[in-house]
Amino acid sequence: MSSSSSQVETVLITGAGGFLGSLLPTALVQHEPDTRFNFILTDTFEPKTPSFSSPSSSSSFSSSAEHKVHTLSSDLTEPKQVQGLFNTPLGKPDTIYSLHGIMSLGSEKDFDLGVRVNFDSTRELLNCARRIKEDSGEPVKFVFTSSVATYGGALPDVILPTTACTPEGAYGMAKLMCEYMVTEYSRRGFIDGRSIKLPTIVVRPGPPSAATSSFVSAIIREPLSGNSTPCPIGKSLDDPLLSQTGIWIASPSTTLQNFVLARRIPSSRFPSHSRTVQLPGFKVTVKEILEALGEVLQGGEEEVKRMVQFEDDETCRRIVASWPSEFDVSWAVEELGFKPDSGGIRGVIQEFIESQKSKAG
Repeated sequence: MSSSSSQVETVLITGAGGFLGSLLPTALVQHEPDTRFNFILTDTFEPKTPSFSSPSSSSSFSSSAEHKVHTLSSDLTEPKQVQGLFNTPLGKPDTIYSLHGIMSLGSEKDFDLGVRVNFDSTRELLNCARRIKEDSGEPVKFVFTSSVATYGGALPDVILPTTACTPEGAYGMAKLMCEYMVTEYSRRGFIDGRSIKLPTIVVRPGPPSAATSSFVSAIIREPLSGNSTPCPIGKSLDDPLLSQTGIWIASPSTTLQNFVLARRIPSSRFPSHSRTVQLPGFKVTVKEILEALGEVLQGGEEEVKRMVQFEDDETCRRIVASWPSEFDVSWAVEELGFKPDSGGIRGVIQEFIESQKSKAG
């Protein structure tokens, strides 16, 4: 492990080829300019090496020569391959970001694979991190990404940090078991962990994923790109279900900032019985998303009707309806320092538009 006084940090990121995982190294470099990073990046395929370029310009804000990167593909359902992540040329990690997983819909369709990827591999990752503490005496900082899918059943209108988790899906079940393990491993001093429950991240680029919530990004991204897309909630733009279906969301930029903050929080700020925190977000209904989309699409509401095809899906609707859509995050914001979005759904859409303009040059 690297000495913190040397301002060199070794960071392992699983799921580093995914949307947030691919952006996290650059976010860490941007928000911690005085730190030299060694990045170990892995996914089911070999992730791309980050360029460490500023998101607002083509210039480098931190020379890539200052940061070392080791990329590799790995099957985290194989314990030996998990163990191999701790024996790369960059040494053992100081911080681990556990971002890998099979999303909600994929976990429902293949339960056994979902458990192996979402739970068993995380347990092996935790055990490898525990062995670092046994060898060096210093616990690894372990940031586990969890989900609002850990909730289900009869819920209050606003979820509190003390609200019990009773998931209604395989994905939420596996995430909750991992949360418990992160807390127990931290209580015993094996690691210095924190589980951060992510809102639905909007807008995600690229094709829809196996996440049940992927349609939320798609109904914004695809029409703005000139493509039609299905909406699995409701049968028309006038369907009352659109106004009744609320979703807890956050922008990519705010979420990445909170990823960076997560590893800085002193362990003393967490209660001994839990290392889990709900990241800030905001509630928006499917109807409000489509209304905001209509404000920026040429053609307005009529263009929304033309580009969004309503294909009500009972399974998707059931899963989304089981997720809470409003949280009390005052502890996360006021005591732990996490940042909320400030621009609402219109700000989220505008961020995506600006990111696409930046990519186009």
